[in-house]
Amino acid sequence: MLAGADHRRDGADAPTPEQSWIKIAREYGVADPRRSVFQLVTTAVPMAALLILMQQSLAVGYWATLLLAIPTAGLLVRLFMIQHDCGHHSFFRARWLNDAVGRVISVFTLTPYDQWRNAHAYHHATSGDLDRRGIGDIDMLTVSEYRALGRRGRFLYRLYRNPLVTFGIGPAWVFVIRQRFPFRSRPDGARGLISVVATNIAIAAVLALAMYLVGVADILMVQIPVTLIASSIGVWLFFVQHQYERTYWEHHKDWSFEEAALRGSSYYALPRVLRWFTADIGTHHIHHLCSRIPNYRLNECLAANPKLAEVERLTFWQSIKCIRLTLWDEETKRLVGFREAAKAA
Repeated sequence: MLAGADHRRDGADAPTPEQSWIKIAREYGVADPRRSVFQLVTTAVPMAALLILMQQSLAVGYWATLLLAIPTAGLLVRLFMIQHDCGHHSFFRARWLNDAVGRVISVFTLTPYDQWRNAHAYHHATSGDLDRRGIGDIDMLTVSEYRALGRRGRFLYRLYRNPLVTFGIGPAWVFVIRQRFPFRSRPDGARGLISVVATNIAIAAVLALAMYLVGVADILMVQIPVTLIASSIGVWLFFVQHQYERTYWEHHKDWSFEEAALRGSSYYALPRVLRWFTADIGTHHIHHLCSRIPNYRLNECLAANPKLAEVERLTFWQSIKCIRLTLWDEETKRLVGFREAAKAA
């Protein structure tokens, strides 16, 4: 498996310490304004059209509305990925334009832009670090930490890691309710508060206008399934990008940013259509090497550096098996399930 700078690039010598995989990835961290605008338009316009079509389909039957909710939710996920790139200041070259577009999109993704950007930056800076967990992550305990819990603590952790909660109730709670408030775990001062309040006001204004134009019931029947599906997809993507058996976790003294990117972020090899809807975020190890790479250049970097494909590669069907992995075993250096942890006790 690819590890740090110990591998070869395109058949040439391995990157030297001065030319690490991080520095190689940075070569692709330049946005193309035309591609960015094209991607934004070809995401926002079809999504708006589908939302209108969903509202019109209510006259046909709610089954038709729910069917249309699936591609609409996919476009909302893609729109969130554009906001994600804006948060890394990678989608456009101008910082102010990234922030402006990101804040507008945040009204539709229900995700306060500035607050989320700060928390996500912390995730990138600490991913795979056992001593700096808890912000921007899916909560994960080590086997020893789980065993040290009382009965109530174990029950709550098991409940939290139950798939119905992790991918069903949890995403709805986070996107619809939790993000309406400033994060207590990482207060961002006035900027974080302003981000939350301004986003909430904008969301309320957009909903009020939409409800005035087409009716409360119609808006709720259209928006609720789209939001629930998109939020679950988003949490699933974040989960599978870091929660797989041979992922990477180390205590801070042994932790390496580059190793965390290459070994602790998966290469999620999705079918082409799903790659489009998810804006190639499955090429996650390269994104963690350099978050300034716009999503449409991630696979360009991968194609030019085939050795970067030698990381943990997951297909969709392989990723389903990751659901049972819930605890980090520090002895075997892998994620295990509750049953396996109990047998080893």
